[in-house]
Amino acid sequence: MKKRILYICLVTVLGLNLLIGAQIYVVNAGAAETENVYEEVRLLMRVMERVRQDYVDGEKITYSELIQAAMRGMLSTLDPHSEFMDARKYTMLKNDTEGAFGGIGIHVGMRDNLLTVISPMEDSPAYEAGILAGDKIVKIEGRNTERITLQEAVDKLRGEPGSEVSISVLRQTGKDESEIKDFTLTRSIIKVDTVKDINGKREFPLSEDKIGYVRITQFGEHTTDEFRDALEKLDKAGMEGLILDLRNNPGGLLEQAVKVCDIFLKRDQLIVSTEGQSKKISGEEYRASGRDEYPHVQIAILVNKWSASAAEIVSGCLQDVGRAYVIGEQTFGKGSVQSIMPLDNGNALRLTTALYYTPSHKVIHERGIKPDSVVPMSTEEEQALFLKRLLGGFEDLDPEQRARIEAVRDVQLERAQDYLKGILTFRDRAGKFHPAETQLAERRE
Repeated sequence: MKKRILYICLVTVLGLNLLIGAQIYVVNAGAAETENVYEEVRLLMRVMERVRQDYVDGEKITYSELIQAAMRGMLSTLDPHSEFMDARKYTMLKNDTEGAFGGIGIHVGMRDNLLTVISPMEDSPAYEAGILAGDKIVKIEGRNTERITLQEAVDKLRGEPGSEVSISVLRQTGKDESEIKDFTLTRSIIKVDTVKDINGKREFPLSEDKIGYVRITQFGEHTTDEFRDALEKLDKAGMEGLILDLRNNPGGLLEQAVKVCDIFLKRDQLIVSTEGQSKKISGEEYRASGRDEYPHVQIAILVNKWSASAAEIVSGCLQDVGRAYVIGEQTFGKGSVQSIMPLDNGNALRLTTALYYTPSHKVIHERGIKPDSVVPMSTEEEQALFLKRLLGGFEDLDPEQRARIEAVRDVQLERAQDYLKGILTFRDRAGKFHPAETQLAERRE
């Protein structure tokens, strides 16, 4: 009962902080006027005093601790991405955006209220250990993650390079089968190449059909530069078609997603827009600034259910304007804007303030991007392809396992290759090509 009272106190305190203490963040004054704020404040003060006087360890609790705990509690109930950051966490966030960090190399999110791996970062400890997209993290350092927040999980997984952390994951092994797997991982500095070729390298060979392949693993600070280098190599070799693989891409920096789109769009073409309650944040539009640098190149984009955020912005934009044909599975559906709002004493809010919309005004958040051609893959097929990409991991398997994995086809990649071959053949015969008209014809079929 006392814990329940404390929880009520904490949640109410945060309401006070947002409604009164930080006027610059109030985005709906009309709604606030319909409530009796002073009555809520009076209730808050009574509850706080009751906790201090009657809670068994009340003398050990300060008002500052109650207020900060309340803010953490309230923000965590809004959505998995909003949070209150004390000075320590805010400093960590700034350090992360300015350089590398120590961790195990996974992107995590909440799926069905479970802590889920969206994607392991390639060349990271998690990737090399064999952690897969879709794994549910059920324990960290032996402690159950059932009630853990997303930020708490990230804090526990990160740490000094060279230190160890143990996790347990629940992995689906079949349609109705799953198993628990335990891992002990050594944290390291996470810095990876974000653009790779079909062999996991940066050589970018062109196929006999003049089709190039580029995989973007995430959108980091140097992704556009790396992507341009890849395109230049393929273009010099005579590229006419491009497969852009965004499967298992958890997203990253918005500006990099915009710049990648910009390469293939005409000037002033809308790339993505935002909408929210705040006039300062809502209504932002990101438009192409240059010209389509590769108008002769036809594009197929691969996505799956773990393609998220910036990956969804790129695939949704190029699909909407008829510049690319999207193949694979419905994407993750993470299309919200988080704004960082500094507060007093070094604290800050990370608050979801807007949603992203594609050029045709389709909302991405919780819906994802629907491919033009839906090509599902089973869990077994995804795991087999992961092992093929894992340098060193495939060779460690016994001959029977290796033969079984080698027999698994990448049906999504094959569909993309077939699509581009057909488009290029049609173009050569017709002598002209308009990608949007062809794609609309295929969608009508």
